[in-house]
Amino acid sequence: MVKSKDLQKVKGHRKRLRERFLQGGLDGFLDYEIVELLLTLGTPRKDCKPIAKEATKKFSGLRGVLEAAPEELRQIKGLGPHNIFGLKFFQALSTHYAKEKLPKKITFDSPQVVANFLQEKIGREKKEHFYILALDSRNNLIKMNNVSTGTLDASLVHPREVFKEAIQSSAAQVIIAHNHPSGDPEPSEGDLVITNRLVEAGKILEIAVVDHIIVTNNDFLSLKERKLL
Repeated sequence: MVKSKDLQKVKGHRKRLRERFLQGGLDGFLDYEIVELLLTLGTPRKDCKPIAKEATKKFSGLRGVLEAAPEELRQIKGLGPHNIFGLKFFQALSTHYAKEKLPKKITFDSPQVVANFLQEKIGREKKEHFYILALDSRNNLIKMNNVSTGTLDASLVHPREVFKEAIQSSAAQVIIAHNHPSGDPEPSEGDLVITNRLVEAGKILEIAVVDHIIVTNNDFLSLKERKLL
């Protein structure tokens, strides 16, 4: 049973957490704090901070927690059916909202337009995400696919996986892109190796790689504009 003094402390912490969110959204929140906020909705009288920290540690962040299967989430002590339902519902709702928010037609006619679009998607992510944007001959987005998550490596970003969606959607050209959580958009040697490898693969498949965009929270770099493509 929660002691009255401890309960008041928990309530005070929750109030401050919720006020932070109402005033500034999720900017500045750590992954475990976002999970904690979600857990408080289904756990009215319990300190959710230790549970949230354990979950984000076990599943390597917010994304891992939301993508974990219910049976995996049950392994975290203190996560009950209501919490798990809330987490899975939030994941499904976020995915649905992102699809609804996506305009029916997006034309990528400049690196800046591509960067603005990607910054909304992955600019604030704590891990690197490598995307392929499949386009028609008029630079309209047909499909996008997250090829890899985590530190980029040429062995992970395989041409087969990168071009699979492009081939299936009959794309005329593609833009490859990823984020730099460090905040510095300058390409690494590995980024250049991956780019050259995919450009050559695109030539064989007759699907042009027209640019590689690197984004951060508030900056971007186009390898095409830098004449590195």
